[in-house]
Amino acid sequence: MQLKPKTWFSIFDFSFIYKGSEPPFIDKTDFPWALAFQENFERIKNELFEYLKTHQPEAYFNKAMVNETSTWKTISLKWWDIEFKKRQKFFPITTKIIQRFPEILSLSFNHLEAGGKILPHCGDTNAIYRCHLGLVVPESLPQCGFRVLDEHRSWKENEWLIFMDAYNHEAFNKSDKERIIMVVDVLRPEFSNQRNKITSTVLTSLFLQKRAMYLPFLAKTPSSIIKGITLGLRPLAALGKSIVNWLKFY
Repeated sequence: MQLKPKTWFSIFDFSFIYKGSEPPFIDKTDFPWALAFQENFERIKNELFEYLKTHQPEAYFNKAMVNETSTWKTISLKWWDIEFKKRQKFFPITTKIIQRFPEILSLSFNHLEAGGKILPHCGDTNAIYRCHLGLVVPESLPQCGFRVLDEHRSWKENEWLIFMDAYNHEAFNKSDKERIIMVVDVLRPEFSNQRNKITSTVLTSLFLQKRAMYLPFLAKTPSSIIKGITLGLRPLAALGKSIVNWLKFY
């Protein structure tokens, strides 16, 4: 009998090495949500380009994850179940697809500038599939691509790369043009009954990662204390998420 997988969170594992048995890439791409985005590929791109006429993507907060500041930029519409309602108004078609599929926890548009690298790192949890849909892909491997564990792949426009974000991975764009993808985090069905725990834990982890940028001692704090802080903050993250969405703060 196959054992039910357990949730893993990097915030509780100071080795930062996920030791799961899942393959690095998920080659099945006929998920209903995946097909819905592909069928609306051009309209989604048009929404993004219209938005970019008057708005700029934001640099990812963790500067330690990139080779140069501001080479990795994002535009989020949903982030671990926090709804960016004000921004979603600019993306009606994309937002309708998000609303159709409740398993979608996050969606953002990610820009990687020419020469940019997202350095090797592991994701926050094994409870999701992270999914990349190529929107603007200037080159293929070896110039522009993606690695999960020992496997390298190229992005392709209107094609999915679906992978286990918990494994060590990196991205690079050695071309002279910008690369743009849509990133979707999808809750794995095995963990559907733990949704609130998963999103609240990851939000707490991201909060502490951001604090650690300005409070270096957090990176040296014993794992037992970090675990206690995380467990204490997790209910507040859950409450805050509900309040933010109710107030339509973002």
